[in-house]
Amino acid sequence: MDITEHLAALRREGALLADAAARTDPGAPVPTCPDWRLRDLVLHTGQVHRWAAAHVRDGRRQPLDADGERAARGPEPSDGELVDWFRAGHTALVEALAAAPADLDCWSFLPAPSPLAFWARRQAHETAVHRFDADAAAGAAGPETAADLALDGIDELLQGFMARSRARVRSEKPRTVLVRPTDGTVSWLLTIGPEPLTVTTADGAGHADGTEAADGTGAPADLTPADLTLAGRARDLYLLLWNRLPAAQVERTGDESLLDLWRETAVVRWS
Repeated sequence: MDITEHLAALRREGALLADAAARTDPGAPVPTCPDWRLRDLVLHTGQVHRWAAAHVRDGRRQPLDADGERAARGPEPSDGELVDWFRAGHTALVEALAAAPADLDCWSFLPAPSPLAFWARRQAHETAVHRFDADAAAGAAGPETAADLALDGIDELLQGFMARSRARVRSEKPRTVLVRPTDGTVSWLLTIGPEPLTVTTADGAGHADGTEAADGTGAPADLTPADLTLAGRARDLYLLLWNRLPAAQVERTGDESLLDLWRETAVVRWS
């Protein structure tokens, strides 16, 4: 996906989140985030939007300090103001990204072709995942996440967040997980061990791109079987890996204890 596509997704997902919040009591529990009520979810996402917009709009080359974060977030809205407050911050973020130059020079924290590409992608997925949470709080499923956005989000999560040195997805004994979308042309082989997660991109059949077969023919090497293979629609795998869906929503082959490890250790922070 390119910047224009990420911006379109951010615009769409933010509007859907606001619509779900508008028809739901702010005190409603969020089943996908058991520690939150809807007001917590909307407040968090709106604050992230304002935080992100400050870096983009002002071309900040260093992350905001605590005082800067408080200033960017502004005062907390009342329950009655919450949805309008969210919409205003979401609109300001979309406008900041749309107006930013292609050569924007500002701080970012995951690999990307450019800072602008990073922020458009990151905020599209921040908003898409929390839109699902808002729908869960509203008790009614919204439109399904598009397959292209879901595939892109799986890649960001695995090759971005979970491969960082600070990520907690570790195992004393190396284990492998193959994530295989049935509606996509790419799969991911995860190797979980004592060091940070390593990720090998594969074609949809589970063959490593650009690797050489053992027989020297140059044909792609088969990555399967992994210790655990997860197969299903990209949308379901995306939400499963973000710990939003139960494992029963996808096909599982192999050692399902690795799903417990994932749920316990796959934690994402803002930066």
